[in-house]
Amino acid sequence: MHIEFLIIDPQNDFSDVPHAALPVPGAGADAERLALLLDRLHSQIENIHVTLDTHQLVDISHPAFWYNQQGERPVPFTNITVEDVENGHWCVYEPQFQYRALEYVRTLREKGRYNLTIWPPHCLLGTWGHNVMPAVSLALRRWEENRLKRVDYLTKGNNPWTEHYSAVQAEVQDPNDPTTKTNTTLIDALERADVVVLSGQALSHCVANTIRDIVAYFGQHSNSIRKLVLLKDTSSPIPGFEDLASQFLIDMRDRGVKIACTSDFLC
Repeated sequence: MHIEFLIIDPQNDFSDVPHAALPVPGAGADAERLALLLDRLHSQIENIHVTLDTHQLVDISHPAFWYNQQGERPVPFTNITVEDVENGHWCVYEPQFQYRALEYVRTLREKGRYNLTIWPPHCLLGTWGHNVMPAVSLALRRWEENRLKRVDYLTKGNNPWTEHYSAVQAEVQDPNDPTTKTNTTLIDALERADVVVLSGQALSHCVANTIRDIVAYFGQHSNSIRKLVLLKDTSSPIPGFEDLASQFLIDMRDRGVKIACTSDFLC
């Protein structure tokens, strides 16, 4: 049986240690359970894909990008709407980019996506927060040593002009940046597997958007959707977004995605 893992953003800045930039309560225990499962199944796993949320300080979803009429930066978790940008309540750090930012939030609204959320600067390239949580990192290394294979690490999010929750595609694709476009290589690899095990952080955002996109690209091929197994005890929501995570689990179960726990996962 061809088993592949897709582990979404299992990074330090989403851990629940005190100095994490965007802590997800329960992420540490999630990582430990995932590591135990990787060790238990190591000889049966053909491939492991790990996505890495990757940002720099100047990013449309970080405070440094914006200021208000008093010259203040937005605090984390501020929502910026189309109206906020139209009326100049929030302005881009460079006036020449204001119209582009307006078009971005308009596109989010037209597509029915999230409002633009300002996050604490997180998963900054080259920092501790960008690294994989130790429990998972060590388990991945043990798998590489035992199988003499390489983990497929995929970065996402470094384009400053779009959020990139999903590992499949950015919220708004940039025609000049291939990294924001649909990752057909990943989709094709997952379609070739017999079982795709899904995990990562956070359940309410990057995990939810990635799996929704995978299901959408699998389309009406119910056999492809039924090969997806989401480990619900290795992924947790960002505080305040628990309802999004709960609805996501309901929606995916209705579409045919299997929801399992590591303790009862059998190949």
